[in-house]
Amino acid sequence: MPPSQDQVASGARSLTIDHLGAQGDGRAQEAGAWISVALTLPGETVRVDGAGDRLRLLEVTSASPDRAAPVCRHFGACGGCSLQHLAPAPYAAFKRDLILRALKARGLEADVAETWVTPSGSRRRATFAAKRAGKQGVVGFHARRSHDLVALTDCAVVRPAILAALPRLKETAGHVLGSKDEISLLVTETDAGLDLHITGLAKDVKALARAEAASAALRAGFARVSIEGADVLTERPPSVQAGTATIYPPPGSFLQASAEAEAEMERIVREHLKFASRVADLFSGCGTFALRLAAESSVLAAEGNAAAIEALKASVRGAHGLKPVTAEVRDLFRNPYGAAELSRLDGVVLDPPRAGAAAQVAELAKSRVPRIAYVSCDPATLARDLRTLVDGGYRILRIHPVDQFLWSAHVEAVVLLERTP
Repeated sequence: MPPSQDQVASGARSLTIDHLGAQGDGRAQEAGAWISVALTLPGETVRVDGAGDRLRLLEVTSASPDRAAPVCRHFGACGGCSLQHLAPAPYAAFKRDLILRALKARGLEADVAETWVTPSGSRRRATFAAKRAGKQGVVGFHARRSHDLVALTDCAVVRPAILAALPRLKETAGHVLGSKDEISLLVTETDAGLDLHITGLAKDVKALARAEAASAALRAGFARVSIEGADVLTERPPSVQAGTATIYPPPGSFLQASAEAEAEMERIVREHLKFASRVADLFSGCGTFALRLAAESSVLAAEGNAAAIEALKASVRGAHGLKPVTAEVRDLFRNPYGAAELSRLDGVVLDPPRAGAAAQVAELAKSRVPRIAYVSCDPATLARDLRTLVDGGYRILRIHPVDQFLWSAHVEAVVLLERTP
């Protein structure tokens, strides 16, 4: 009987990496079990130590021809990126393969396009962590599988304006950090400047300290500062464009991480639904799809977040030349649109969170909607929902992988479906 994982010696030894796992770590077999070795690639011989299912890389003794030089000085320590050491072509193939694996697990086959990859330095939205270290504050990303923070001085993922703001973020955070607290700083680059949303403050942080933090951020050039969902100080209302409309996103509201990726997904969706006169945008957020679709179609937009729907309505009021847009607050997990309601539509786009849209998809599968565009950030729940739609009579025309979280193990997908006759 082979030894258990816990019985495997923790000393240095050699392994050969077989493949990349779903989290981007190299996977190898040891003592009859699969284990993970971060920062390794298929075919490499490596020396490791440690025990359990995640080992520490000591040395790459035989490197893969697919190995590339990382572009960021923090790579390896910072947990923000996991795949900078993989060359562009196999990197894009890995993202595509994540979708193929998920489809296979559900017994599905589909035409999956090559991966569209967002440019480096294009992420307009990032959440940093901050905590006190001695008398100083530290702002950065968590180290790999650790609560420790890597104090960032470089980042090849975020937009230059966000990177340049890190010292100012550190100063701002210092006003509201306790001795043991860790807070989150969501920074979004908008047309009006940087928008800062602070969450995770300890309950005993005084109102004066919160005001000082907001004031420091505005002096540093931030357009708006909000804390725990509430607007504290606004110098310039943050705004982003969605077609001909302008969105003024509420504090902390959802936006796609990359404007370039958003434009690519919007292009795919609009092409698929271009002949639809009546469409629904389900899980609409602030309306980045709805407002663009309204250039050609009347739109029903639904979203569970009331502030996002109010922002969408305001965008519609301020825009010109749009078809009618109806926006309503609706919990599509507990109260999905029924098949009869949906069947009055010519097309549907849905962009649910990572959990997918099982309840809404079950109704879509019973509907007569001719065309669906499903935008997903999780291949596993996407494949689950696609199985339901295919079993209900829909055909997958094509799946477009969209890599907007560069050098991570995450991938978006835009799936185009039509109802079979």
